[in-house]
Amino acid sequence: MLRFVKRLYAMGELHFRFPSKWRMTVTRNQHGVLSRRSMLQATAAGGIALLAPRIARAAPAEVNFSEAVHNLGYINLYVGQAAGYFDQAGIHLNVSAAGGDTQAFASVLGGSSIFGIGDPSMVPMSVESGGPGKVVGTVVQRAHYFGVSKTAPVITDPKMFKGLTIVTSPEPNTPNSVTKKLLQEAGLVIGKDVNIVTTNPGTEIAAMLAGQADIAIAVQPNVAAAESQGAKIIYDFATPIGPFCNTGIMVLNQTISSKPEIVQALCDGFEKSCRRVYGDPAYAKEVARKEFPDLDGAVVDKAIDAQLKYKIPAETVVVDRVQWDTLMAMQKYLGNLKGTTTFDQIVDNSFAEKAKGS
Repeated sequence: MLRFVKRLYAMGELHFRFPSKWRMTVTRNQHGVLSRRSMLQATAAGGIALLAPRIARAAPAEVNFSEAVHNLGYINLYVGQAAGYFDQAGIHLNVSAAGGDTQAFASVLGGSSIFGIGDPSMVPMSVESGGPGKVVGTVVQRAHYFGVSKTAPVITDPKMFKGLTIVTSPEPNTPNSVTKKLLQEAGLVIGKDVNIVTTNPGTEIAAMLAGQADIAIAVQPNVAAAESQGAKIIYDFATPIGPFCNTGIMVLNQTISSKPEIVQALCDGFEKSCRRVYGDPAYAKEVARKEFPDLDGAVVDKAIDAQLKYKIPAETVVVDRVQWDTLMAMQKYLGNLKGTTTFDQIVDNSFAEKAKGS
């Protein structure tokens, strides 16, 4: 694990640039221009309005933001952007997909992004080695991974994974961690009773369909897309694991102290988005279709239905202590963490709590 942290810092010092095939930049301007019809209506409203003094409004601050992988687990982010919640709070997010949890946090350490979302275990890993980092919010509150296969039976007991080959992302990405813990707790020996092969995040389904594994551990909308090709969900991780801080908002300590208004704006936007996703699923589907235009709309809708069914997107941006403790217990069990940090040492909920109360 020390080698892993050193590698993160090396990335930061070298201003690590991610491979182009991993990068996905999504930039949106939420401020439209007046249409001809709107202009005419405004003019017809009366000359007084036209003569009223203009009040200049500051443009939103540009904020570089790194997501681990572009996926529907992060629907709260996409809804917040589409609805203009972040811009209304005073920031405009320039979102790029890093290619994994470690890369997302590395972008924060290296300064290319102010915020990163991914497995928040990256922060206590850094702190245990004397590095910086804070978690200021939750984006995903369940393990949003599904076992998908064309050939394997539905798994009702983890012992049924025996004799199978599973493809997932490399360690220490969360899908790898939750899969290993599941198998080990079932008494299965990895490499003997069950095999794990790894591939780049987001390519697990393709590897499974190519015959490299019996089961792919994947996220939405890739799961729904695989189902449209004849695969089926044979296992969901959200139910057995329960409340789980799967994805957090990671930031440097110095950003909190030097730019608290930026942190608050981000949490304000996410809190509004959390409420909108659960309160208006139709809008969440509309946004999701635009985020993944290459997929059939029905496939995307099914993916959002699954996300909400399993309560995967965070219902509030506030980091829940129970969810956090479940994550920490898993990482300590796997030996990824020593477990020497405390909740209050890593998590700063002050911005999220303020957003929730507003």
